[in-house]
Amino acid sequence: MSAVVSEGLPMVRSMREQDLPAVLEVERAAYEFPWTLGIFRDCLTFGYTCRVYQNARGLIGHGIMSVGAGECHMLNICVHPGYQRRGLGVHMVRHLMDLARAQKARSALLEVRASNVAAYRLYTGIGFNEIGVRKGYYPARNGREDAIILACEL
Repeated sequence: MSAVVSEGLPMVRSMREQDLPAVLEVERAAYEFPWTLGIFRDCLTFGYTCRVYQNARGLIGHGIMSVGAGECHMLNICVHPGYQRRGLGVHMVRHLMDLARAQKARSALLEVRASNVAAYRLYTGIGFNEIGVRKGYYPARNGREDAIILACEL
C-alpha cells in the first residue's frame, strides 16, 4: 500500500528583487513570448502588486497587477507548466482581487490571448466577462495576435 502526499496550496508572498531569476525561469517555461527582466524590475520599482507562489521546491508562479482610479489591471498571471491545472491560477487571481478590493478597486481588467482557451475559461469561470478586443496586442510567431479584454466587478 502506498501513500499519496498532497503538496496543497503553495505559499503566496510578495515578490522581491532576489526572486527575479526564478520568476524569469517560470515565465520562460510557461510562455513562448515571456516578459523580460526589465519589465519585472519596473513592476517592482513602480510599486505594482507583485506576488509569487512558493513551495518546498522553489518559486512556481507569480501574479502582477496595478491598482488605480478605482480599478485593477491584472498584468501577468503565470503558473509553471508542471503545476498547471491544479487551481493555482484561479487562486492567484482571487488573491489579487482581494488585494484590489482592499485598495478600494471596484473593477478588474485583464487581457488574454485569443488562442489561450484554457486561460479564457479560467477567467470567465470566476466571473470575468468579455468587453472588447485589442487587435494585434501580443507578439506571435507569424506577426501579432489579438487580445480579448475581460472585466469583472469587484
